[in-house]
Amino acid sequence: MHAREDPETRFRFDYRPAAIRYGQDEVRELGDELARLGVSNALVVAGTTTGTTPAVIDPVREGAGERLGGVFAETTPEKRLDTALAGAARYDDRGCDGIVALGGGSSLDVAAAIRALVAHDEREEAVAAFADTGRLPVPKGLPPLVVVPTTLAGADLSLGAGLTATPANGHVETPVDGGLSAPGLMPDAAVYDPELVATTPTRVLCASAMNGFDKGVESLYARTATPITDGTAARGLALLRDALPTLRGDDPDYGRALRGTILVQYGVARPDGSTLALIHAFGHGLTAHAPMQQGVAHGAVAPHALAHLFAEVDGRRELLADALGVDADDPAEGVVAAVASVRDALGLPARLRDVDGVERAALPDIAATTAADALVENVPAGVAVDADALEGVLDAAW
Repeated sequence: MHAREDPETRFRFDYRPAAIRYGQDEVRELGDELARLGVSNALVVAGTTTGTTPAVIDPVREGAGERLGGVFAETTPEKRLDTALAGAARYDDRGCDGIVALGGGSSLDVAAAIRALVAHDEREEAVAAFADTGRLPVPKGLPPLVVVPTTLAGADLSLGAGLTATPANGHVETPVDGGLSAPGLMPDAAVYDPELVATTPTRVLCASAMNGFDKGVESLYARTATPITDGTAARGLALLRDALPTLRGDDPDYGRALRGTILVQYGVARPDGSTLALIHAFGHGLTAHAPMQQGVAHGAVAPHALAHLFAEVDGRRELLADALGVDADDPAEGVVAAVASVRDALGLPARLRDVDGVERAALPDIAATTAADALVENVPAGVAVDADALEGVLDAAW
């Protein structure tokens, strides 16, 4: 006898995430996690606001206790190479042996770059390689990293980071918009505390939440989906669909939103592939041509990207409908409406024309950038992802 099995369900799931800690006031246990990693002198990497706001930084200081080596509160949304180099110099000066990344995606990305730079024997050679190729080499022997997220972007359990440089800030002759990636960049631990998420300004938090929410959506329809990511993404979306609409109300459910964010990103970043796909590719294309948060870009384009998907393939619409609590005769229409409803509840622009900095004349260039993004490889077979087709999606979103 043979087991009945569809050959298309074969999969390999190679995922080695950070140790995950979650709970109210969990950041006060940060010192215990640092001790488990053998860190006695940690550098906290944070933004210029996050790292100087008492409600955010004080619990981190108290949690790290005697294992705190210093605070580097200089990261910015630009994720600049010169900032990472300054952080690496601070790490050296303080004799640190580990890093705590505190904040949103920008701080976590700069912390990843600092982590790579301090492990390089020849730092200037690494900088030169970044200037030439746009990729910062990642050596072995990285110091331990603990991430303490304060947003809901779901970029915490990551194998990569963005990094930029301009001639004005040194080290490059022409602007470079690149990054770094390697399996070793996965943090060693992640500490999730709803109290810290509650300190993030509502506008920033809501935009980040759309980014995190879309990770769950894409994990269900991407060609790289697995039964494991199906389970975590579906449960995460069920939590987020209820929690995200509360963020702008009188009783925000930060805990449910944070738990949902942990789940939707679980398994997204793997050495053998990612479940990010068309919506995130559009996010990269839009933010490359206009200054906006990824979540704002997602909000305007996600419903139209999904409509494009469903017009050409099944896109696992029934699974998405179930995860989003959709009860409609046409599950595809219901999913598109549900995603738009979450976007509206978060107070994000519904049209690209309402997003500052986006020009209609730039849509062909944005479409070309999106079509060239590596994440389009994860879009299901049969969906048109050439520049002309994607420009049509942008026109619909305009």
